[in-house]
Amino acid sequence: MVTLILGGARSGKSRFAQTLAAKDRRVAFLGTARPSDAEMRRKIALHRSERPGSWKTIDAPVALAKAIASRSSETDVILIDCLTVYVDNVMGSTRGDSKRIEKDFDALCNEIQRAKCSIILVSNEVGCGIVPAFRSGRRYRDILGRLNQRVAAIADRVFVMVAGLPLTVKRGGRLLGV
Repeated sequence: MVTLILGGARSGKSRFAQTLAAKDRRVAFLGTARPSDAEMRRKIALHRSERPGSWKTIDAPVALAKAIASRSSETDVILIDCLTVYVDNVMGSTRGDSKRIEKDFDALCNEIQRAKCSIILVSNEVGCGIVPAFRSGRRYRDILGRLNQRVAAIADRVFVMVAGLPLTVKRGGRLLGV
């Protein structure tokens, strides 16, 4: 079962994802954030304190495909939080090389489909905001939007969070309301 949870900032994506993951006994949390400054260190520590201590936490800022491959047979569910930060990390590590970015995304999508456990992914919905003023922001938005579309296409379930409430967009591989 592959579940994608989309939404804006502070929409309740992570909390909802954790609620879904908590239904399983063996949970691996793949975090993509890097403790780059004091604010991020505090945010990471807060999120870590909100998760059950029995969950395995793995830092995977760019190597999500490898982390999924190495953990999927020893856990019931992998929770990835979040693709938004992952895309920024991949863009930085590849110096924006489009071919390398796509290669990373191909590997990620392949591992998601090959996983021996359920996967829950969290990402920001970037299609509802304003058009970024700078070229780099527009490029980032476009790259994240394409990855969100790729993951949504292979997901069994897709939710969009609005004000802490999950709206079901896709269930059982079928789009709702179409």
